[in-house]
Amino acid sequence: MSKKSEISSSVIKRLPRYYRFTDELIKQGYTRISSQELSEKMSLTASQIRQDLNCFGGFGQQGYGYNIVELHSEIGKILGVDRRFETVLIGAGNLGKAIALHMNFEKKGCHLAAIFDSDPEKSGEIISGLSVNPMDKLEELCSEIKPAIAVLCIPKSAAQELADRLVNLGIKGFWNFSHYDLKLDYSNIVVENVHLGDSLLTLTYGVSDMTDK
Repeated sequence: MSKKSEISSSVIKRLPRYYRFTDELIKQGYTRISSQELSEKMSLTASQIRQDLNCFGGFGQQGYGYNIVELHSEIGKILGVDRRFETVLIGAGNLGKAIALHMNFEKKGCHLAAIFDSDPEKSGEIISGLSVNPMDKLEELCSEIKPAIAVLCIPKSAAQELADRLVNLGIKGFWNFSHYDLKLDYSNIVVENVHLGDSLLTLTYGVSDMTDK
């Protein structure tokens, strides 16, 4: 089994897809599947799937395939969904509100414990059962909650200053929608930058390529 630090980012980015696909297979009644069958469903090669899973010790047997329930469970453990990472969300605008309402944090190994916003008019608003807190309560509440993860749904201009506060409060991971690359300033944190515009541009490239043929 490879150390986590030695595993390529491309393999790590495929793990959630394996987790999602195996969950769907369980719902469809599958109990066992070969790497070849799984490759056909996921549009990957069987060799790629075996190589990816072997990074974590491998979970199948030659000629026997994968036990779907066990594979799903083991991938979940690798991803940390069996953990409970206390999480805070900063920014209760349209995007932050949508994430708080529709993201099932519990199934992703997280517990959304608090929401904050700098707009005084949003203080006290109830979103997904949580009362929105003013930013001046950030240190006080984080000292109680001890969050490991922060979701940033804030403007790029506010991200750097806020990140300093959050890192000092012990935040280890950022789900970052702010478009500010936090990795430029901090090397000891984990950041997942989400650029919705980049995703849309990737789509428009594909559509443009199709229409040009």
